[in-house]
Amino acid sequence: MPPEDHRVRCHLDELLEAKGMTVTELSRRIGITHANLSALKNNRGRAIRFSTLTALCDALDCAPGDLFSVRR
Repeated sequence: MPPEDHRVRCHLDELLEAKGMTVTELSRRIGITHANLSALKNNRGRAIRFSTLTALCDALDCAPGDLFSVRR
């Protein structure tokens, strides 16, 4: 399934900006590759592990609903 076919949107850009953090810094903090974070940030990700979601929420002090939304 091409990424455009799903309606889930990632708001990582907005959260990083609000925290004054870069993708590189976040990558180092949570141990996820820059490439994988970039895929999420650019809405090209196809899946996310709960452990990754938990690490993102901890590092960004947010909830899953702050990171993702579903377009109608």
